[in-house]
Amino acid sequence: MKFIDEARIEVHAGKGGDGVASFRREKFVPRGGPDGGDGGRGGSIFAIADRNINTLIDYRYARIHRAKNGQKGMGSDCYGRAAADIELRMPVGTVVSDAETGEILFDLAHDGDRVTLAKGGQGGLGNLHFKSSTNRAPRQFTFGEPGVSRYLQLELKVLADVGLLGMPNAGKSTLIRAISAARPKVADYPFTTLQPNLGVVRADENRSFVVADIPGLIEGAAEGAGLGHQFLRHLARTKLLLHVIDVVPPDPDTDVVRDAKALVRELRKYDEALYRKPRWLVFNKLDLVPEIDRENLVQSLLKKLGVSRKYFAISAISGDGCRPLVFAAMEHLEQQQDKSQKTARKKTVKAEA
Repeated sequence: MKFIDEARIEVHAGKGGDGVASFRREKFVPRGGPDGGDGGRGGSIFAIADRNINTLIDYRYARIHRAKNGQKGMGSDCYGRAAADIELRMPVGTVVSDAETGEILFDLAHDGDRVTLAKGGQGGLGNLHFKSSTNRAPRQFTFGEPGVSRYLQLELKVLADVGLLGMPNAGKSTLIRAISAARPKVADYPFTTLQPNLGVVRADENRSFVVADIPGLIEGAAEGAGLGHQFLRHLARTKLLLHVIDVVPPDPDTDVVRDAKALVRELRKYDEALYRKPRWLVFNKLDLVPEIDRENLVQSLLKKLGVSRKYFAISAISGDGCRPLVFAAMEHLEQQQDKSQKTARKKTVKAEA
């Protein structure tokens, strides 16, 4: 299925049914009094996060979602029927924004999250509610409230623990194939990956994490160049970035160091928070370098890059060096989770105090 990560929809909740002014009329009950019932509630529209859905493609074709109106009130104290609600199932990771203002309204980050996109109008009151000692025959009633209408932008952000980024043809797809069961397309030309690929990486029997292979970035991606701009958002939820660098690019004129620095600049331009995420260097395709020269090459690249980051030297196609990378990433994620849990416990203790 084609990966669709954006859609724009309209949601229109139902109007509440009107109340009614009615009087009890029976042969042997003179002046029976008011018996007008209330109108029914209009249908509301909800969004539910569903882990079994992985694209927004349905909302590219079904753009308008309209709930029914509530039924009018009736005599004999009969209330109108409430209209049925509509539930829209969306992938986990969907961010719902106001299409006109850009304000983020909801973030469906967990399976089963349920939010109200548009609330149905309340039903109007029948004249039964206006009866009093001084108003024995009220003719007042109220109309049902209109339902809420909204124009919404849906945006899917892939939920992954680790994100792979790098220039086109750096070997990201090969790496995700090597460390997980995912089978993305792999070829010896750039821009093979046209959509994010997710894979579950199992460190051992009870320890695993999700890795996302993001389409290759090029200089100018933050301004929309190439394929990267469309998918940079998917790195926002990751806890660790692996910057994959091809140490032996197919084009001998390619400046690996310049490209690596350019990619980091694109990250910073797009989102400062993304730039500040933990980011490790992964030097790939070491199998194409004579073993005696590998360490010197890696150290030379580190010196030219001018950064003191954690790094790994691997060959994704042969699997050399991949297991240490997986275990290190798993350990890092577990440490981050422990810190988050401790922070949450401290906040809970403060709140209770």
